[in-house]
Amino acid sequence: METKLTKYIVPNVLAMLGMSCYILADTFFISVAQGANGITALNLVLPLYGLIYALGAMLGVGSATRYSLAKSLESEQADHYFFNSVFFTLCLSIPFVLAGIFAPEQVLRLLGADADIAAVGRGYIQVVLCFAPCFMLNYTFTAFTRNDNAPKTAMAATLISGVFNIIFDYIFMFPMQMGMVGAALATGISPIVSMAVCAGRFVLGKSGLRLALRRPSWRKLCAACSLGVVAFVGEISSGITTLVFNFILLGLGGNIVVAAYGVVANIALVGTSLLNGVSQGLQPLASAAHSTHNENAKRLILRQGLQIAGAIAVAMTALVFLFAPQLVAVFNTEQSQTLADYAQTGLRLYFLGFLIAFINMVCSGFFSATGKGAASSAIALSRGVAAIAAMAFVLSRLWGIPGVWLAFLASELVTLVITVFFLFRFRFSEK
Repeated sequence: METKLTKYIVPNVLAMLGMSCYILADTFFISVAQGANGITALNLVLPLYGLIYALGAMLGVGSATRYSLAKSLESEQADHYFFNSVFFTLCLSIPFVLAGIFAPEQVLRLLGADADIAAVGRGYIQVVLCFAPCFMLNYTFTAFTRNDNAPKTAMAATLISGVFNIIFDYIFMFPMQMGMVGAALATGISPIVSMAVCAGRFVLGKSGLRLALRRPSWRKLCAACSLGVVAFVGEISSGITTLVFNFILLGLGGNIVVAAYGVVANIALVGTSLLNGVSQGLQPLASAAHSTHNENAKRLILRQGLQIAGAIAVAMTALVFLFAPQLVAVFNTEQSQTLADYAQTGLRLYFLGFLIAFINMVCSGFFSATGKGAASSAIALSRGVAAIAAMAFVLSRLWGIPGVWLAFLASELVTLVITVFFLFRFRFSEK
C-alpha cells in the first residue's frame, strides 16, 4: 500500500510544485521588470487566479473522482463525466472572457488597485481573463489523466508546462519587451501545453478513458461538484485569503505592505501546492478502497498521507525560518528595507500555520474521496473562507500587521477542532 500511495502522491506533489514554481517565476520576472508596483499588481490579481482555478478544480477534480468511483464499480456511466466536465467548464469560463474583453481595468480596480497600479496591471489582467478557459480546462485534463492510472503523465504535463512558462516569461518580458503582458501570455499558453501532453496519451490509444459524447447532464454536474468542493476551496482559499489580506493591509500600510504580502503569498503558494498535492494524490486509492469497503486500507491511506504531509510541513517551516532573508531578497529587486522587514516577519509567522494546515488539508481531501461530502465541505469552508476571514479582521484589530500574518495559523487551529470531530466520528462509525 505504501508503494502504491507513493506512486500517486509523489508525481502529484511534483506536479503541484511545478505549477507553483511558474507562478514564482512570474513574481520574480515581474519584480525585475516593474519593481514593487508590479508585485502589488500581481498580488491584486491573485484572487482572480484563485477563482478561475477553483472553478476549474471543482469541475475537473470532482468529475475525475466520480469517474474513478464509477470505473471501480464497472459502471457504463464512468466515461460520461469527462465530456460533461469539458462542456460545463467552457460554459463557466465565458463570463471571465467577456470581462477580459470589455472591462479589465474595472475588474482590477474592484480588486483594490489605485491609478498607478491599474496602469501597470491592466494588460496583465486582460490576458489572464481571456485565457480563463485554458486555465480551467487544464484541471479536467490532468485530473482525468491522473485517475486513469497515469499519474506520471499528469505530472509530466504540469512540469513541462511549467518549464515552458518560465522560459517564455523571460522571452516575452525581456528580449521581446512585452512587460507584464508577456508574463500573462506565457502563463496563459502554459496550460495549453499541459493539455496537449495529456491529450497525446488519448490520441495514441494508451488511455482507458473514452470520449463519450452525451447530452450534458446537470445531475452529473451536481454529483461532481459535491465531491469537488474540497478542490474548489483548496484553490480559492488562497484567493480569498489574499483578497481579504490585500484590503486590510492597504488600510494598514498601503501599497508597500501589499507588495510585501505579495512575496509572502507567492512563497506560501508553494507550501499550499505541496500539501494539495498530497491531498489530491491519495484520492484515487482512497476512492478505490472505499468502493470495495476496505476500511483497513482507508485508515492506512489516511495515516500515511498525514505522515507524508506532516514531514513536508515541518521541512517547509524550518526552511522559511532559516532562510527568510534570502527568500525575500530574491523578489526584493529594488532592495527596499521596508518591504524586506515586513516580508521576513510575515513569512515566519504565516508559515507556522502549515504545521496545522496539513492535517486539515489531507483529511478534507480524504473525506471527499470516500464520499463524505459534508465533512470535507465543512473543513474546507472553515479553513478556506469563514475562519481565515474572521481571524484576519479580529487579529488585525488587536495586533495590526502581525495579526494579519497570524490569521492563517489561527484559522487552521479553529478548523482543526472540526477536523478532529469528523475523524472521531469516522473512526467509530466505521467499526
